[in-house]
Amino acid sequence: MKTIVIAAGYATRLGELTRNFPKPLLKIGEKSILDRMLADIDQIPDITEHIIISNHKFAPHFEAWKQSACYTKPITIVDDGTETNETRLGAVCDLLFALEKLQINDDLLVVAADNILFFSFQEFVDFAKAKQTSCIMCHEQPELAKLQRTGVVVLDDDNKVLNMEEKPAVPKSHWAVPPFYIYMQKDLDLIRHSVENGCGKDAPGNLAHYMVDHTTVHAWHMTAGRFDIGSLDTYKEACARF
Repeated sequence: MKTIVIAAGYATRLGELTRNFPKPLLKIGEKSILDRMLADIDQIPDITEHIIISNHKFAPHFEAWKQSACYTKPITIVDDGTETNETRLGAVCDLLFALEKLQINDDLLVVAADNILFFSFQEFVDFAKAKQTSCIMCHEQPELAKLQRTGVVVLDDDNKVLNMEEKPAVPKSHWAVPPFYIYMQKDLDLIRHSVENGCGKDAPGNLAHYMVDHTTVHAWHMTAGRFDIGSLDTYKEACARF
């Protein structure tokens, strides 16, 4: 299983902090956001490689970070060639770009690079191995306004995803979906042809929604919370907390 870290975005809501520097490499305490995530993922025996997808503007920063990174699994930086927010490929197309460029044919742990987690990805990997299907995460979200800004799923008693909607005006459940996914090797052909068959390009949740409609997907219930570094305020809050 390979880790695919989607880190090609332009964090416009963090102002000058990320105008010329990638958000995943911002420090929270002594470690960067990315290092806090990889410190956990690197310990998972099933993981064989970490692949970081960057835009062209920030790729040199990730290459410099890689030189001093100390992980047991190899790191590959993929430059998607884009230099502005207006020309970005979008998360789904970035994943497709990496699949083609590196000729990947393996199970994938796909993660957004701007979160601090209070649980281990090992639990998620174990769940997917038990189900033997592609999997997403979910957590209970009681606030309607937040449900209307994310993916929302309906599950059966075995945690199989029956329905998924992106940013629904009227959510069908309280199960929100964060940007962490496991895609099985057997489903990679679906992913490779997803955009040409109508999948949205921008948000990583677009691909999860597409997969739910085309194959069996299960949802793992997060056992603890996460800290989403989505704005200058949440970044400052995280710095104060850690």
